[in-house]
Amino acid sequence: MSRIKIVTDSSTTIEPHLVEELGITVVPLSVMIDGVVYSDSDLTEGQFLQLMRNAKSLPKTSQPPVGVFAETFTDLAKDGSQVIAIVLSHALSGTVEAARQGATLSGVDVTVIDSSFTDQAAKFQVVEAARLAQAGASKEEILAAIEQVREKTELYIGVSTLENLVKGGRIGRVQGLLSSLLNIRVIMTMKNHQLEPIVKGRGNKTFKKWLDEFICQLADKKVAEIGISYAGAADFAQQMKEQLQPYLDKDIAVLETGSIIQTHTGEDAWAVLVRYE
Repeated sequence: MSRIKIVTDSSTTIEPHLVEELGITVVPLSVMIDGVVYSDSDLTEGQFLQLMRNAKSLPKTSQPPVGVFAETFTDLAKDGSQVIAIVLSHALSGTVEAARQGATLSGVDVTVIDSSFTDQAAKFQVVEAARLAQAGASKEEILAAIEQVREKTELYIGVSTLENLVKGGRIGRVQGLLSSLLNIRVIMTMKNHQLEPIVKGRGNKTFKKWLDEFICQLADKKVAEIGISYAGAADFAQQMKEQLQPYLDKDIAVLETGSIIQTHTGEDAWAVLVRYE
């Protein structure tokens, strides 16, 4: 019986020990800062933010080349394994298209899944798939589980500046936001591949008020897992963890998001990723 191997891209924020334990292959996106290209996977904690602060212009992100995906898939399938690749939403990047072309090029048995999310919201799908693959589940069982996880996942993202979203051309896809309100705090949710603003306000009380309301909603729901990601200082992320931890049996991961997401959100952004039972 052939094994199943799980691939994702570096915008999926995931603990390094899980990548190793579960044998997940991570294909890096890259980011160009003032003419220098960095692989997302090579940047250490806080390094990208420092580079972005000092950059003359907004960093440019790019998806992995088709050839890199093709090569990765071919290598993984050498022992007869099947491959499932779970990548970030097509609304945020062309990665899913590159992965599909790479799959065709490789000629091996690859199923490419658009996670319809990114960051730790995509991690929930990737980790579930990898655990099942390790347990010997079939491709059909894994694909069904991924879909179930996706349907029960919510992604909330708070940004402290709209500057990066405007410069990166992402703001056009975020309906109902005025680019003149650059100092505004905005909280968005991701639904059907679209970022939808749900709260707008000035000052950090906007974020705290949303958190209180979110906690109220959790009271009558069964939470399977929560992840918190941040760009910049981790202070607010840690505060959120303290308030959300009582609603969950397992530890909430607080992780710095990768350079791809930070490029779009700018500094002092955060995300709360939740999966319900």
